[in-house]
Order: sequence, then C-alpha cells, then structure tokens
Amino acid sequence: MAQDAPVRRVRFAPSPTGTLHVGNALSAVANRSFGDRLLLRIDDTDAARNVPGGEQAILDDLEWLGVGWDEGPVRQSERGGRYREAVERLGVTRFEGITLVREDGSATYQLASVVDDGDFGITHVIRGNDHRPNEAIHRRLHAALGTPAPEYLHHGLILGDDGKKLSKRAEGATVASLRDAGIPAEAVHAYLEELGLPRHDVRLDLPRIRRLAIEAIEALPAEELARRAGADPQYVPVMRGARDLVEARAYADLVAEPLPYAAADVETLARFRELAALPPRDLVRELRAAGGSLKELRLALTGRPAGPELSAILAALPKEEALRRVDQALQHAQP
Repeated sequence: MAQDAPVRRVRFAPSPTGTLHVGNALSAVANRSFGDRLLLRIDDTDAARNVPGGEQAILDDLEWLGVGWDEGPVRQSERGGRYREAVERLGVTRFEGITLVREDGSATYQLASVVDDGDFGITHVIRGNDHRPNEAIHRRLHAALGTPAPEYLHHGLILGDDGKKLSKRAEGATVASLRDAGIPAEAVHAYLEELGLPRHDVRLDLPRIRRLAIEAIEALPAEELARRAGADPQYVPVMRGARDLVEARAYADLVAEPLPYAAADVETLARFRELAALPPRDLVRELRAAGGSLKELRLALTGRPAGPELSAILAALPKEEALRRVDQALQHAQP
C-alpha cells in the first residue's frame, strides 16, 4: 500500500517594512503554490527597519493577492525566549564569524530564521537568490542546534528595465502601486504564477501584466467588475474594454455623465434614429455601411470624441436614453 506523500511545510517571512515588493510577492505566491502548509512569519527583530503599519500593509497585500496562510502570523519579536535558549545551547553569541545577537539582546536574522524553521518543522525554504549565500551558515547552525535543515530552493529576482535591482519607487515595483493603478489582483497573481521559480533573474514585464489585466477584467462577473470599479452595473459593457479598473471607472463616468453637444452631422443622427431598434453591433455596422459618422454618434452620446467601443456604449445605454441624447444634440444642431 502506497504511503501518503510527506507534507511540505513552507514559510513566507517578510519584514514589516511596508507594502510588498513584487519580488517578495513572487516568493509568497511560489510558497503558496508549492507548499501544503504555509506559515506566515513576520521577521521583525530588527526594530530599526520596521515601519508603523508595515505588518498590516503586508497582510493587506497578501489578502488582495489571494495568498492565504495556514499558520500565523508568527512574530519573531515575540519569540525572544526561544532565541536566548538557542544561544545558551550554542554557548556563543557569534557563530563562525556571524553575529547571532545584537547589542540590545535581539536575535539577528541568521539565528531567528534557523530557530524558527526548526521549531515549526519547515521542510522547504523558497526564497530569492539574494539569500543563497545564507544557505551554508543556516545548514551549519541547524547542525549545531540538532535540528534538521530544510531543503533550500532559490529563485531569480525581479529586476528593473536596466537589469539592476528594482527600486520600490519604480513603476509597478510594489503590490500597492499595481493595486492603485487599477490592475486586478488576478492579473498580478497570474503574472507571478507564470514566472514560477525562475532559475535566473527576470525583468519586470509591465506590458505582460497589463495584457493579463485586460483578460482579468473581461473575465470578472458583471457585479464584481462594477463593485471593484465603483460604478453602476449598468455600465459594465463599456468597462469590459478597459485596460485597468481606473480606466473602467473613467469609461463608466464618461457614459454616465455626457458633455453637452450640438450636432454637426444631422444626417448621421437621423440615420441612427432609423436603425435604433437593431442590436448595437449590427447598428454600428449598418451605420458605417451607410457612410454615417461614428464619431458624430459618439459625440452625441457622450460629448467626447474618443472612449470605449461605440457598440459597448450603445449596449450600456437604454435605447430611450440613447435616443434622448441624440434628440438633444439634434435640437442644438449647429447652423
């Protein structure tokens, strides 16, 4: 009889320094995809690096991304007793040239990480290549403490366009900046899933994220799209063509709040009235075939020369409202 596969216990261990960098988000998604049990650990022993609200920002980012955890959050700042026990067992505050305890008595990253991984039975550590140099000292610390070392899997980093470290100030470098730009969480998550565990460093591909954002907006249920964009569900047809949720809201506002317009091409609008009973796409096709000005109709409906697909605008507007706007433009027709 085949034995059950061993449970893969992983951890995601950010420091509470504010919103997640996309590179850290990659580690979070990779751990959630790989592990059976995910521990969320807050590495907050270095008080000088912690920022007010930093932990909550991380929790918010993970929730938004759809990355859940099974245990935690465990805060290293609350585990000082265990680190002191480990130091007593080792009998030293420095190990092979590495400082284990700061002057204020707090444990350094090296000691706290190894003690926590041992205490919580972590079987696999998945993190960026910048941590690769720590593997050797962590293995030796585990051996000295008598705990089994986990398997270490390191992935490439996400870099900027110049091939250098991606600054948090760069466009799209943080989860919060992508959220604020109106990129749906599904698009960011899908992008990070596509990267998986890259063997080498990769450059942030914002165009790819934006393409995934368009797909995500197309796939969202109507009510959910309207909720996220903060718009009336009536205007979902025009929001479907948006590149992000900010643009989706702008499209909805454009149709909901038309600017006044005086008709310049009366024949086009008169022809529209004759075709008004047709489905939107058929109407646009017939109007174009008749030589009508689609721009003129768009102006009559929204007061703006550009925006969502004309057929989408017609789908979002009740027929009576579309006719009312056209009639109003005709009433103020230019001489």
